[in-house]
Amino acid sequence: MGDETLTFNEYQQKARTTAIYPPEGAIPYLALGLASEAGEVAGKVKKVLRDNGGYISNDNAGNILKEAADCLWYIAMLADELGVDMGHIASDNLVKLASRRERGTLGGSGDER
Repeated sequence: MGDETLTFNEYQQKARTTAIYPPEGAIPYLALGLASEAGEVAGKVKKVLRDNGGYISNDNAGNILKEAADCLWYIAMLADELGVDMGHIASDNLVKLASRRERGTLGGSGDER
């Protein structure tokens, strides 16, 4: 693992230097990539349930986190393509979650709760 700690915006800027995808259709490409990587996270967790009775070893955790990091890359590039800093997205998300906590709607379903 790297020893460097980055802000979301620093990560996004560095991740941008590794972006290789067609500029036409970038949003669908990135969204599908994110879904694919999220599926790989789910697959790693499923195998832990099947093979290890749900016990997550250090190796399992490392493999899950590698796939989660790939999700982070796709989120960073989606944000980049949409012209938004990841730090802004993170901040907005915390504001939304704090509002839900205050209104007692953290649980439940629906986007506008």
